[in-house]
Amino acid sequence: MCRIAGLLLAATLAAWGQKPPLTVRGLMEFQRIGEPALAPNGSAVAFTVQSVDIEKNSKPKQIFTVAVLGGIPRRITWAGDNNFRPRWSPDSRRIAFISDRGGSSQIWIMDADGANPSQVTNLATEADGVLFSPDGRNLLFTSEVYPDCPNESCNKQRLEAEKASPVKARIYDSLLYRHWDQWTTKRRKHLFVVPATGGTPIDLTPGYNNVPPFSLGGPDDYAISPDGKEVCYVMKPDPNPAVSTNSELYVISIDGGEPVRLTQTEGAENSPLYSPDGNYLAYRSQARGGYESDRWRLTVIRRQPVETPGVTSPPASPPLLQQSAPPPVEWRWDAETPTSLTESLDRPVTSFAWSPDSSRLFFTTEDRGRSAIQVISVGGGPIRVAVAGESTLGDQQFSPDGRTMVYTDQSGSRPTEIFAASSSGGAPSQLTRLNQSALDRYHVSAFEEFRVEGAGQASVQSFLVHPPGFDERKKYPVLFLIHGGPQGAWEQSWSYRWNPQVFAGAGYVVVMPNPRGSTGFGQRFTDEINADWGGKAFDDIMAVVDHVSRLPYVDSTRMAAAGASYGGYMINWMLGHTQRFKAMVSHAGVFDLPSEAMETEELWFPKWEFQGMPWENPEMYRRWSPSQYVKDFFTPTLVTHGEQDFRVPYGQGLQLFTALQMQEVPSKLLLFPDEGHWIGKPRNSILWYETVIGWIDRWVKGPVVSQTGPRLPESNRPDE
Repeated sequence: MCRIAGLLLAATLAAWGQKPPLTVRGLMEFQRIGEPALAPNGSAVAFTVQSVDIEKNSKPKQIFTVAVLGGIPRRITWAGDNNFRPRWSPDSRRIAFISDRGGSSQIWIMDADGANPSQVTNLATEADGVLFSPDGRNLLFTSEVYPDCPNESCNKQRLEAEKASPVKARIYDSLLYRHWDQWTTKRRKHLFVVPATGGTPIDLTPGYNNVPPFSLGGPDDYAISPDGKEVCYVMKPDPNPAVSTNSELYVISIDGGEPVRLTQTEGAENSPLYSPDGNYLAYRSQARGGYESDRWRLTVIRRQPVETPGVTSPPASPPLLQQSAPPPVEWRWDAETPTSLTESLDRPVTSFAWSPDSSRLFFTTEDRGRSAIQVISVGGGPIRVAVAGESTLGDQQFSPDGRTMVYTDQSGSRPTEIFAASSSGGAPSQLTRLNQSALDRYHVSAFEEFRVEGAGQASVQSFLVHPPGFDERKKYPVLFLIHGGPQGAWEQSWSYRWNPQVFAGAGYVVVMPNPRGSTGFGQRFTDEINADWGGKAFDDIMAVVDHVSRLPYVDSTRMAAAGASYGGYMINWMLGHTQRFKAMVSHAGVFDLPSEAMETEELWFPKWEFQGMPWENPEMYRRWSPSQYVKDFFTPTLVTHGEQDFRVPYGQGLQLFTALQMQEVPSKLLLFPDEGHWIGKPRNSILWYETVIGWIDRWVKGPVVSQTGPRLPESNRPDE
């Protein structure tokens, strides 16, 4: 019946010339573009497209290609439900990728048009993160193995024994024993190399000279030198990874051997990338150890060839492919003097790419809720903007002649699509339009921006979204969305987990403040939430609430607020510090700081944010813990949480719901046994959106509730 009513409403709106509002089910129709990879010859872009199958409750992912000169994107994978990580061979004739078509995630290679797919690996521990070496001989990838296993047979036997064992107990004697949404096992992520033609993979990172086994590196945390002979990778050297953000760069021969440590700092290094000429290594770095939200800088290390060709030491094993080749060149690292190119830029670098001639780096930064592509010389100097707009740009890559740049572009009213820009100027060309039909079917509103004076006279920026059919002569209810982090930000970007267009489609003016702690407004603005979670950030948000409540089209008596993670914390804090909202939604929110610090996994986070653990700074934890203010809870609140959430364990949600119920505050609890910190499965996502909107509608749009009965905030009580 609901679907029939929805279709009738859509038909009625169409007859009036209005597009229907975007609902969560409409959101499921959008195609999610990712992982663009430009062919080395600059002719085409391979990319992934994730769709949503509501009936199967899945999100299959396939690989497409599109010509840089324009044309219709072409799907080139059909088998399997998860095909991703497309990486071109140097001659642009083949594509390596990861696929589950054989029943497990393995490396496959196919022709550029998708023909002749062949399986390269068949590991019991599976494969991920594939890279083609620049010489085309090898494939680099990761696999989670038992560090003490010398071969595939050992790994396979251990896996089979674990699955067959009736005992599923876990035993730990150190941290980190779980992370994000998974329990830590005895396996660790290692780097492997295998000939592109197939063969036995070689583990490059089993651990040498007391260096811990390679682990925790992401898919962008390793790279191969242009000559195909060296690998640079990221590893955490700290024996207790739960309390350290430090990560360092190491290099190793692609034939194996002992690694050489390149960096030694207190902060983190990641995303290494060799310059095309091999003379430099660029990476992102942080200066302060223990602080995951320190400003990311773009840094380079010089790498110079030694005049006399030779090999510094014999390889640990014979070359993977025997073929004639010129004598290798010995390189000398100038690792003692890394250069930060963006030291003067008070914004975090989020991604970067080399120009083909190795003279410049093109990088993106967070800046006031947007992300532009900027450029700087490898030797430093002035920074200029290459491409910018009211959007978030990224994934920049260049044709071999440097005349064409391919990149992705998205905004709050447009999902990600792929574009190409020419160095000769002119408007960029849009290579993909996979979501245009969905955008044509539904109403979406442009983000509007405004600023208010927050705590300490700081300028606080926010985005605002109007509901469909907006008429400034009418009065509308308001929904404030509080972002997580707390070092995060609402940006000109498209979201599937907290899409403001869906909430606006339900009839709300949606407001997204970027209070203290938000990124993209300078490092000081970000840092000012440290040890002050409910202080200036709360004042900033309430200053935004004051401003919005005075807008002529806003009904200040019908306001709600919702948030997740730190945003959920802020909802919980607001519960005890204001009664201006008629309803609240807390998803995966921190409720009791001492117990959260003892249950979460990345312990560097509470140690930094609250200047120690609970027994080291108990007053700080008590001061900023929402659990200390339960007696002042009045606002009807929906609590949602995933039971596989190890970042903010779901006990925080249970404690909040218990407190609300014991205080007789109208409340509801929605738990997902199969979700982590975010709600990702299609049917779960639909239920979450519909429950959240239904709860807010009940209290914001429903009739005024009588004073008799449960505790209610002043905003829900009828006028005397």
